[in-house]
Amino acid sequence: MVTAGIDIGGTKTTAVLTDADGTVLASRTITSGRGGPALLDGAARLLGELELSSGLHARAVGVGVAGVIDPGSGKVLAASGTFPDWAGRYPGNALSERLGRPVRLVNDVNAFLGGEVRWGVLRGARDALAIMLGTGVGGAFLLDGQLRGGPRGSAGEIGHTPGYSQLVCTCGGIGHLETLASGRSLGLRYAELTGVDGLGGREVAELARSGDAAAGDVFTRAAEALAQAVVVATTLLDLTDVVVGGGVSAAWDLLEPPLIASLTAAPPVTVPIPRVHRASLSSTALGAAALAQSTRIDTIVRKT
Repeated sequence: MVTAGIDIGGTKTTAVLTDADGTVLASRTITSGRGGPALLDGAARLLGELELSSGLHARAVGVGVAGVIDPGSGKVLAASGTFPDWAGRYPGNALSERLGRPVRLVNDVNAFLGGEVRWGVLRGARDALAIMLGTGVGGAFLLDGQLRGGPRGSAGEIGHTPGYSQLVCTCGGIGHLETLASGRSLGLRYAELTGVDGLGGREVAELARSGDAAAGDVFTRAAEALAQAVVVATTLLDLTDVVVGGGVSAAWDLLEPPLIASLTAAPPVTVPIPRVHRASLSSTALGAAALAQSTRIDTIVRKT
């Protein structure tokens, strides 16, 4: 059976068609529209074009979207400023109407985690944390072999937990993990150290690899903040594995050494250091496709 997965992001939207084993049969990416209706129209058009060009038709569709999703209604309860006119919408219902078939909706980080559990580095894991490092920072939990979204769909949202700095977050809070570990923050922190504005995470990573000390320090601070988050989550929930994905994880060569060093220097006291993995799947859309194939994953994410 062919299944479709769609990842609706703030800057790009990706659709994939997969078989039952997670093999990608066709894929396509477009620039995301601005605002709720444009995002949804673009996603529906993208899948239609992908099916037409490939000659394939997906019987099941899974969609990963940013924001806190109400597990009962599918309503977006909260979303960052990257997604204007998104909170208050029902993306699953809207896409189902546009596509003329059922759509299973899930938070994008839960989709990412579901894909890694089904087809990726977390196969066989039962207790894990997924961290998505993109424009912001998101998280999701696997507990006792089940994805846990929580009663309000917000379990695992570690990006806006405090205690990592004294910096002002985009949400207005102070010291959130996003102030150090998000793609947006990497450029801001580099500008504070050097006075050079306008760089993104990718450019800062290139500078770090070329020996720029300030750029290297930015990634070290990000990794140390991630280690702190991992220690807290692992201590609270007795986790065995952590998987890190998102655009910033492309700089894994810069993040992993200080992350592991920080975990080794200040490990959890009551539990072992968890295994830390870089994401193995190429797109969150694959996780959404895994969701489309598995009623069990859908039920666990949306109802617990």
